[in-house]
Formats: sequence, C-alpha cells, structure tokens
Amino acid sequence: MSIHITLLLILASLFTPYAQADFVDVVAKVKPSVVGIGIHTPTSRPKNILRGTGFVIGDGRYIVTNDHVLPTLLDESLLQKMAVFVGSGKNAKVREAEIVATSNLYDLAVLKVSGPALPAMTLASEDLYADGSYIAFTGFPIGGVLGLYPVTHRGMIASITPTVVPAASAGQINLKMLKRMRNPYLVYQLDATAYPGNSGSAMYDMKTGKVVGIINKVFVQATKEAVISNPSGITYAIPVKYLYQVLRENNIKI
Repeated sequence: MSIHITLLLILASLFTPYAQADFVDVVAKVKPSVVGIGIHTPTSRPKNILRGTGFVIGDGRYIVTNDHVLPTLLDESLLQKMAVFVGSGKNAKVREAEIVATSNLYDLAVLKVSGPALPAMTLASEDLYADGSYIAFTGFPIGGVLGLYPVTHRGMIASITPTVVPAASAGQINLKMLKRMRNPYLVYQLDATAYPGNSGSAMYDMKTGKVVGIINKVFVQATKEAVISNPSGITYAIPVKYLYQVLRENNIKI
C-alpha cells in the first residue's frame, strides 16, 4: 500500500505548478535551437519547402537531422539549394548548409550552416534512458506553409526495442529488414505521437533539456512494422549514443 502511495506522490509531483513552470523554461530554451530542413528555390512560389526538423549542437553551426529528411535531388536550373530555416513565424531566415556526415544505418545526418552561430542544445550522455523516463520533442509537424511555428509534444519512453522484429514468414521480409538484421540496434519506443514533419527533432529530457534521442517517423517504422497490415503509428527515436558514434567516425568535435 505504501509503495502505491509513494508512486502516486511521485507522479503528482511531475505535474505540480512548479514542475510545469520548469518545463516552460526548458521549452523556451530549446526552441531557438530548433530549425527546419528543406529546399530553397528562389525562382518558385513557395520559395521554401520544409522536409523535416533539425536541431543545433556544438559550436552553433552543426545541425543534426535524419538522413531521410535531406533532399535527394536538387534542380540546378531552378537554383535549388538545400537549406536550413532559422527562426520562427513568417520571418524565418534561410541559411545555406553543407552535409558533413551521414549514416544510412542510423538514419542520421550532420550539416554545417553558414553565418553566425546559433543557440545549441546539449547532448545527454551515451547511456540509454530507462523505460518510464519523461521526454519531450519540439519540431514542425504541420510543415511550413504558414511559416515556421515549432510545436512541442511530451510523453515518456515506453520501451527500448530492437530495430527489427521477427517476421512470420520469409515472404514478409523486405530488403530494409534484411539490412537491419545484419546490424540490429536498440531504439526508443514512445507513448507520444509524432508526425512526418517531426522527423529529425531532438527528443530531450523534460527536466534538463539535454538531447536523449532523435525522432524518426519513417525509417525505423518501415522496418519494425513492415509485417503489420495496419501500422500502429507508434513513434520511435534513435538514441543519442549513435549520434556520438557518427560524430566520432567523421572527426566532428563538439
């Protein structure tokens, strides 16, 4: 009985006005580090097409996102360029960016932007967060048609699970699943709902604002739920330990 009461008190403390005020401060600190990733076409309307979300790390010029968010083809005749959209609302600025690291295995990419340094987020340690840990993520789930307006969702880590689940038969195994079987790794499964535009968002500790993982709405789901006739819509995130690995492999110091 006493254990149940203690648990209830702990849960209640998470939603006290004081705790909520702390989280408001964390979100306010995180938002300036959240950027949009997409394509800038100066000769078209609209000029900017948002493909996903990213976040700033290191010296304020490195941007992390998902590899699948990056544009694969750019039309040089239209002067198209990959762009990072900085700021919020209709006054967001366009920054040119170059790709400095990618990982198809972990679906991660690191970009470097031109111009002044941006406010950076701090990465958590490489240790995996436990099931039940409270997290949040801020990004652009609706897209940028009306301007960049970051949206914050919160939830908890529901499970730590492999990227690949067993298939009922050989016929249900696709090429992506075969590749994952050779190099399986653990990802976070969340009880919060993200949307395609959230891909590349930082998943962060609600108390500290430190980056725990990177939201992934397409790549992981395509392997984990390929055998399900009606995909669940569950949200997954790549643990930050794999980002550290990508940074080390590409000699990027933050």
